[in-house]
Amino acid sequence: MTVLDDRIAMAESDDEITLDELFERIEKMPAPEGYKVEIVEGTVVMTPQRDTHWEIILDIVEQLRTKYPRKRVKSDVRVDYPGHLNGFASDVTVVAEEAARNARGLWRHEDVEFVVEVISRGTAANDYGLKKAAYAQAEVPVYLIADPYQRRCHVYTNPKGDDYATETKVGFGDEADLTATAVGLTLKTDEFPVD
Repeated sequence: MTVLDDRIAMAESDDEITLDELFERIEKMPAPEGYKVEIVEGTVVMTPQRDTHWEIILDIVEQLRTKYPRKRVKSDVRVDYPGHLNGFASDVTVVAEEAARNARGLWRHEDVEFVVEVISRGTAANDYGLKKAAYAQAEVPVYLIADPYQRRCHVYTNPKGDDYATETKVGFGDEADLTATAVGLTLKTDEFPVD
């Protein structure tokens, strides 16, 4: 059998790998230190964590902690979302007060109230595209993208199908007023670093 025959046989196989199996295989691989690993539409995505990235995440988490208890604010914790093999480890996730882990020990996307992604050059297409669509399909009420390259935040609300009906742009230095959303507070962006 040739390599081409092997690939055709693999492509025609009905034995599709599950998200859990993919993550189990990833955990056995030596991933570089300082990288976050996610699965987006069945593709393994490894992203280096930079200082700018971390400082924005930490700033947002510190502000969220003025309202939310620690157990509701997550960072880089796997949540499976609608679509084909979507296991995201979002930069910041806020789960509902009554949220509980499922039988596999994972938080349910149905309990996610707020998601933040901080853009890296290599992840921008996913964060603005496939991940935004999955968050909308999961009916996550508020999705915020902090983009240090554009020096602004994009706040998406009112999920409809695989998109959000409302987008608000907030320049770094201005306040993101989320008081009328499920988040219920105003995020300051004046200390967000830029790239």
